[in-house]
Order: sequence, then C-alpha cells, then structure tokens
Amino acid sequence: MAPPDPSTVRFAGTWTHRDIHANGIRFHTVEVGGAAHGAPLVVLLHGFADFWWSWRHQLAALSEAGYRAVAVDLRGYGDTDKPPRGYDGWTLAGDVAGLIRAMGYPKATLVGHADGGLVCWATAVLHPHLVHSIVPIGSPHPIALRQGVLRDRRQRSALMPSFVACQLPFRPERRLTRDGGAEVERIVRTRSGPDWQRSFEYDDVIAKMRTAIRIPGTAHCTLEYQRWAFRSQFRPDGRRFLNAMDKVLTLPVMQLHGALDPFVLSGTIRRGHRYAPRQKLVSVGGAGHYAHWESPEFVNAALTEFLAAH
Repeated sequence: MAPPDPSTVRFAGTWTHRDIHANGIRFHTVEVGGAAHGAPLVVLLHGFADFWWSWRHQLAALSEAGYRAVAVDLRGYGDTDKPPRGYDGWTLAGDVAGLIRAMGYPKATLVGHADGGLVCWATAVLHPHLVHSIVPIGSPHPIALRQGVLRDRRQRSALMPSFVACQLPFRPERRLTRDGGAEVERIVRTRSGPDWQRSFEYDDVIAKMRTAIRIPGTAHCTLEYQRWAFRSQFRPDGRRFLNAMDKVLTLPVMQLHGALDPFVLSGTIRRGHRYAPRQKLVSVGGAGHYAHWESPEFVNAALTEFLAAH
C-alpha cells in the first residue's frame, strides 16, 4: 500500500486552506471567517496522532460567532513541514507565536487538545504578549501533569505505559503505521467515550486519522513530541523549561475535560489551578479524552460563551 500524499488532508469544505511560513517552516492551516474584517483570532491546535480535522465542529461555530478560526497542522503533521528537529516546548511555542504574527494579529486566543493544549500553556508563558486567553482540552498545566504522574498512582498507570512505549527507536513508528494505521484507531477507542464510538461520524473520523498518520514522516514526528517530553526530564533543557513554566498566569483560562476521560484524570487537571488562578474548569458529561469531538455542541457553547466574556 503506497503511503498517502500530504495533500490528502486538504479536504474540501466551507473553509480555506492556506500555507503560512513561520518560525522557519511552512504550516498548513485551515480557516473560516473574519480575515477581511479584523475579527478576533482563535488558533486551534490538535493533539497526538491527529491533524487539523480535529476541529471540524469548532471552525464553523466560531466563525458564526464572529471569530476568525484557524486550525493548524502542527509541526510534523498533516501537510505541514516535517523537519527533523524542533519538537521541544520552546520551539513549539515559537511556532504559534510566529503564526500569530504572520497572520497580522497582536494577540490570539489559543484552543488546544492534549499535546496542543500543552503548546497553549507554553505559548502563554513564553510569549504572554501574544496570547489573550487559552482553552486547553484534556490538557493540564505541564507541571501539574508531571506532579500527577509522580504522585498519583492512577494517573501514572493511565499515562505512563503508552508514554514510555513511545521512547523506543523505530518500533513505535512501525506500530503507528502498520495495518493501515490500526494503532491510531485503538488509541482513540480506548480513550473516547462509548456514545461517540456508536456515532455516525466514528468510521469517517477514524479512516481520516489512519490515513493521516501514514503520511511519510508523520509517525516519527508525532513521537518526537513524546520523546522530548520524556527525555528532557533528565536534561538541562527540560529543567529550564519547567522552571520557565513555573509562573502564575493572570490571563483567562478555561479547561475543558471529558468526565469519562481515562487518560488524563480530573485530579491532575485540578492540580494546575495554582498556575492559573483565573482558570475555569468545565466538565463535559459523557465525553472521554476527545471532548470537542464527542460533545461538540456543548463544547462550542462553552467556548463561545468564554470568548464573549473575555
């Protein structure tokens, strides 16, 4: 089976596909609304083994509410460039900062799921003048996540087996891409709620994700996020990053978390309150790790209400 071309993720729809150069590489972005009228910018950042399609439900809702919504294929994903380096917290935050500047905005609201949420936290701390507010989804503050893994046996059991498995060379890449990307479906099935798995869109979403992970270079790049997060814990760059993140954010934060999320537990989410005292915690009933897919109407309503208030 020939690997898919990166352009296969450029699905037709009521959005516009763009290429934006920032922080030394080319990003594929998908946007809806507001560019010509100076509407407030909302940047959407997907998570592990995903791509811009993660935000299919939010793009239209945000545009209808009067925002310029831009979903990004993160570094190494989809039709974005796949450089061999740059999967550390500093560079990923620089990617988002560069995108905001390249689109001509002084500030943006960042919405991110899982790894994308961690990029939201990093950008808010390292480039605070460019971030108006952030909305992580199933993505605790990086220090809270570390504390949760170290101090909570349940959180450690939920996260560490898959996290450690990513650290081996070559084998994780093969696992993600073999059998047409079947491992991606297994990950989604074990982390999402049962109601969504019975939904009409399940098969279509899984098929698109299984194709996207097989784009040449993508599996390696997505694992590099996990590898830096693990290996940096034992290196000076990781200590510098965590020291930089040890700041209290005064900007508005709303954390959305699936009530049935088996991967990131609610106790770990709550640990982050000390780093964002203005953080609003919203539990999404019936949803697992992918709350923005599983309960899109609830998430869109919470998101637009939060944006209007701030």
